[in-house]
Amino acid sequence: MARRVFFSFHFANDFWRTQQVRNINALEGQALCTPNAWEEVKRKGSASIEKWIDDNLYGKSCVVVLVGSETASRPWVRHEIVKGWDAGKGVLAIRVHKLLNNNGVAATAGDNPLDKITFGNTTRKLSAVAPLKAPAGADSKAAYATIKDNIEAWIEEAIAIRNAN
Repeated sequence: MARRVFFSFHFANDFWRTQQVRNINALEGQALCTPNAWEEVKRKGSASIEKWIDDNLYGKSCVVVLVGSETASRPWVRHEIVKGWDAGKGVLAIRVHKLLNNNGVAATAGDNPLDKITFGNTTRKLSAVAPLKAPAGADSKAAYATIKDNIEAWIEEAIAIRNAN
């Protein structure tokens, strides 16, 4: 049975890349949020965004953060990570910058968003326990193949880590 996951990503930069990962049939993610639908949620303000996040996190076992060049700087991505971790869900970050966007262009690797978050009542960074996976390969096809071949195991690892912490 496919794991139900919540995808967290920088919508403007990485929507196209993340759709490639979403199309891997090993996962059941939240319903597709089109660019128009996301703009409508954002237009209604912070409360609307928080409700959308809460609604879409419900029933998921893992937050899969798809990390592009600017993901770590996005406040809603950090919010989604914290909400997921605090709700007992696994947290997994996967670099997707090598995947091509709608113009056929790869991006540069961005900072690890898990480095920006501390957990518990400590100064310990979430990156100390939650994994960031960097797919092998020099090009988009190789990176995609690495993600496709490993994402299920990575998610199970993230859930096990969360259950142990």
